Amino acid sequence: MLDGFYVIDKPVGVTSHDIVSRVRRAINQKKVGHTGTLDPFATGVLPVAVGEGTKAIQFLDESEKEYRAVLRLGIATDTQDLTGQVLCERDWKGITPADLEALVPRFTGKLSQLPPMFSALKQGGVPLYKLARQGKEVEREPREVEIFSLTFDWIRLPEAAFTVRCSRGTYVRTLACDIGEALGCGAHLLELRRLKSGLFLEAEAITLEQLQEAQDKAALLLPLDRALDHLKSYELGEEAGRRIANGIAPQAQDLPPGALDELRQDDEVRLYVAGRLAAVARFDKVRGLRLARGFN
Repeated sequence: MLDGFYVIDKPVGVTSHDIVSRVRRAINQKKVGHTGTLDPFATGVLPVAVGEGTKAIQFLDESEKEYRAVLRLGIATDTQDLTGQVLCERDWKGITPADLEALVPRFTGKLSQLPPMFSALKQGGVPLYKLARQGKEVEREPREVEIFSLTFDWIRLPEAAFTVRCSRGTYVRTLACDIGEALGCGAHLLELRRLKSGLFLEAEAITLEQLQEAQDKAALLLPLDRALDHLKSYELGEEAGRRIANGIAPQAQDLPPGALDELRQDDEVRLYVAGRLAAVARFDKVRGLRLARGFN
């Protein structure tokens, strides 16, 4: 049984769910799941958990993502990308590269974003994109997102490429659309590639073909430790390890002196027994550590 994460370089034209199915077949293992959905037209970093890795998804640090995108001015679509129906075409010829650059401060920092109808967000248990395909539009609540950095890599009007670092939940399609509206001409995305999702990087990504052809599929896996590297870790003795195996959380005396003093409310930590990841625990100021998830 394989346990850990594959960083798949998702190709254009397939869904994130398709990738899970293909990984499942490639490694002949049922317990597979992805984190951080990518649109079918998008490419790049898609973390795929296998085996015990599926238990770790809830603890991943996905607070920051990075994308490279190409927008096209003058045309707005219902999906905010090239796969949608054209809603309107407006003149972009009076716009200069300097106009685009001047918008960077306005679209950096905390922003309010209206989630697009063509998204996986659910309303009444139904994904918005399903309603959108039926020609329905429903009210959505704006959400606060954060753009940590936005830079234009090249501008060849009416197209421009930009790289953006942003918080989880940011729609880059909507960002491009909002930039187009700020310029008064509309815009949509031609290309979108994810370069980073939390701790998972483009440099670590492999193609589905590489996974399918690999003799040693375990060698391409990132271990659970790597995926949870942002959490503090503590080594426990054998007795505490036996208690964890029975669902009993460790006590202060099982940890290094002063360990609990380092923790804040709801901090999560990795617990090891004999060098093996045994569990993730959550700290409560009143009750101490409580097991959040055990690993086999």
